[in-house]
Amino acid sequence: MARLATLSPRLGTLDTRTARPAPKQADPELLTPEHKAWRQEVLKRAGWKCQAPGCTAHGRRGGVRLYADHIVERRDGGAPLDPANGQALCAKHHSDKTARERAKRMAR
Repeated sequence: MARLATLSPRLGTLDTRTARPAPKQADPELLTPEHKAWRQEVLKRAGWKCQAPGCTAHGRRGGVRLYADHIVERRDGGAPLDPANGQALCAKHHSDKTARERAKRMAR
């Protein structure tokens, strides 16, 4: 009976110990003095606390990083520098909200 020869793989494997992802690039719009002022205003108005219901995370001296989040995201038509379109969120709630908004956008 003849033996079946196997072919070597056509694609090499990626060694994740040496292959690094590209460095993260901040959106240039988020680095403007106007955006930084908007961020400060949003966080200050929130009292440096996460505004997600039931969350007790506190920024500044509380040691938790807070994000000034656009309630209606900029790419969905939200006002980029209107303080009324901003809320302070801890990292967990910011990630959760961002994932939900991306999922909604992809479902359209």
